[in-house]
Amino acid sequence: MNIIKGQHLTGERALFKARGLRVENCRFDEGESPLKESRDIEVTNTVFGWRYPLWYDEHVSVKGSAFIETARAGIWYSNDVELIDCSFDAPKGIRKCHNVRLSHVQMPHADETLWWCEDVRVEDVSVTGDYFLQGSRDIYVKNLHLSGKYSFDGCTNLVVEDSRLITKDAFWNCENVVVRNCFIVSEYLAWNARNVTFENCIIQSLQGLCYVSGLTLRSCDLMDTDLAFEYCSDVDAELRTPVVSVKNPLNGRIVAPSIGEIIFDDPEVNPCNTAILQTERREPFVCLCRAV
Repeated sequence: MNIIKGQHLTGERALFKARGLRVENCRFDEGESPLKESRDIEVTNTVFGWRYPLWYDEHVSVKGSAFIETARAGIWYSNDVELIDCSFDAPKGIRKCHNVRLSHVQMPHADETLWWCEDVRVEDVSVTGDYFLQGSRDIYVKNLHLSGKYSFDGCTNLVVEDSRLITKDAFWNCENVVVRNCFIVSEYLAWNARNVTFENCIIQSLQGLCYVSGLTLRSCDLMDTDLAFEYCSDVDAELRTPVVSVKNPLNGRIVAPSIGEIIFDDPEVNPCNTAILQTERREPFVCLCRAV
């Protein structure tokens, strides 16, 4: 493997179509696409300071390096990419990539990052930015600290574990989602999603968990959550905390210590299709069907 060490590289396509190259202690500046169309690349202790550094690449490992804010749209259309112990400060960072692995990465300006990717693994990552992980599939996330709106929109086959998510409108339009051991603050959580499971999570949501088809909650806390479950079908919810209010679930089962208000105000929704049990009150919700 060839080695480039301790250089300040400028100009467009500075290392275009590199093969079998190790880049150490370098800086890329004032030139787009420095490693475009490259293969089998190892980068360590290097700073990327300009746009489009890793496009159309394969088999790239970046360790202990930084993508500063001017390195916009850093990694697109690439395959087999890993970032370890990196700072990624630029928006629109990773798109249309396959087999992406992020470990111990800081992403303070991650707007519109990780869009339309496949086979993604994110572990021990901190993210600030809107629209994180949009339209991606086959994703595993562990120990993510996220602050930003509209995360995970339109994802398929997603597992999130041991994470802290402060994010409006999370998990919209998703399919096949499992969320475990997470703390979530999210208005309008998981609307228009299919096959979504939350296990051992603490959730705070305004009008969350609505329009979901196939919703499961196991040993979850719904803190200060109101107007939940509206137009949800196939609900199976076992909750550890009281719920402020439940509104118009279509069918299923909801178990909670207590529910402040149970609302059925849509004449097309049959209350008898949803079994509601308030364990602290030791009484079921009584369906009073009416002709419509």
